[in-house]
Amino acid sequence: MKLLAVCALLAGACGRLAFDPIAPGDGGDAGGDSGDGQLGDGGDIGMRSVTLTPANSDAGDEFGLSLAVSRDGSTIAVGAPLESSAATTINGNAADNSALEAGAVYVFRRAGDTWQQEAYIKAANAELGDQFGWSVALSGDGSTLAVGARHEDSASVGTSGDPTNNGAMSSGAAYVFVRAGMAWSQQAYVKASNSDPQDSFGERIALSDSGDTLAVGAPLESSSATLINGNQANNNATAAGAVYVYLRTGTTWAQQAYVKPSSGEANDEFGYRIALSASGDLLAVGAYREDGSTTGVGGNPADNAALNSGAAYVFTRAMTSWTQAAYLKASNTAPGDNFGYSLAVSADATRIAISSESEASAARGVDGNQADNAAPNSGALYMFAGSGAAWAQQAYIKASNTDAGDQLGFCVALSSTGDRVVVGASSESSAATGIDGDQADNSATASGAVYAFGDAGGWSQRSYIKALDTGAGDEFG
Repeated sequence: MKLLAVCALLAGACGRLAFDPIAPGDGGDAGGDSGDGQLGDGGDIGMRSVTLTPANSDAGDEFGLSLAVSRDGSTIAVGAPLESSAATTINGNAADNSALEAGAVYVFRRAGDTWQQEAYIKAANAELGDQFGWSVALSGDGSTLAVGARHEDSASVGTSGDPTNNGAMSSGAAYVFVRAGMAWSQQAYVKASNSDPQDSFGERIALSDSGDTLAVGAPLESSSATLINGNQANNNATAAGAVYVYLRTGTTWAQQAYVKPSSGEANDEFGYRIALSASGDLLAVGAYREDGSTTGVGGNPADNAALNSGAAYVFTRAMTSWTQAAYLKASNTAPGDNFGYSLAVSADATRIAISSESEASAARGVDGNQADNAAPNSGALYMFAGSGAAWAQQAYIKASNTDAGDQLGFCVALSSTGDRVVVGASSESSAATGIDGDQADNSATASGAVYAFGDAGGWSQRSYIKALDTGAGDEFG
């Protein structure tokens, strides 16, 4: 059974789309912003709804702001980064709401057609404001879970530091949990090798299929270092951003690489989006505020004439060594487009989907007129194909009902083989419900939509997906 999970956007933060295996889901209205997830199955795009609701749903928790689906379709992890229980570790007291925005993650497991909550997961050092669950990732079999807490405050470094040392406000942290049978436990507490206040380490997180390679983004990290394992202590490039790669050997985690782009500069926010191939040997990184004005692959990154046009970078690993393989730009680079805002990598590392959620073309469908900037912030998706250092843009994709402000590309997910992609447009405004409804009825402002595209000798739109209970402001997708 193929599943597609779609997470709603709640209160302005980015939701998630996950491919392989459930159909449309949304944040719902249960408990105000508490959220729930609607899932479906059957066919290419499912039609049967299943609702996932946490056992301690409270207003404002933002359950569903992040989600991950295991590749085998058996496990779903859902983040609620504003959940406020002071519980710690696994299945603690969920009713104690004395730690505002400490955050939580809920794990659901499928038995046949039934989904049940398996675990309520908190950090061992859960504290007020940590926002544990801002990002989540699962291994292919669902037995390893990684969680980001972008506002965790410890000043410790590495993988065996003191979690109680709160000397670096919002430096951020990542946590690794493992499942044995039905029992979850925390395996690792992970910090950057150069923890500094406000770095937002854990803003983004990714796992390889085996769960043995972990990548963590810190888009507000401020070193001016370039490429791999440079000078981490030089904090003169505010919010340049960084990515950290960790490797698990047995049950022990160690940092393998400190990754920066060849052209990193202040405010690029490199690491705002990250994705790993199944093997963990290819890492794609978005820097949506990068300023290069070139187009395509391998241009001059020093030409900063297009403010916040955005870029993406490809890194590859050979044995234990990482190198930058490619610098990717849109085919119609323009200031403010935010290329690299979201991205996804196919399991076999041969395709990359990269979005520009603020791109302004009024084109519709595939490979339309990129130069017609009559629809500001309508958004676009760019498909790249290749391997290693050889990449080329394969398609320029727009919604079938492009409108200004729709923000196509807010979130993106690719199938394992890279021949199917789903992309969210969180501010799309149709009042349609379900699959392939009336796209022209813009009476539900910012209700949101998801578009599914497939490649069968050429890319085309397959489905237009709305929540089953579409409402204005839902920001579905």
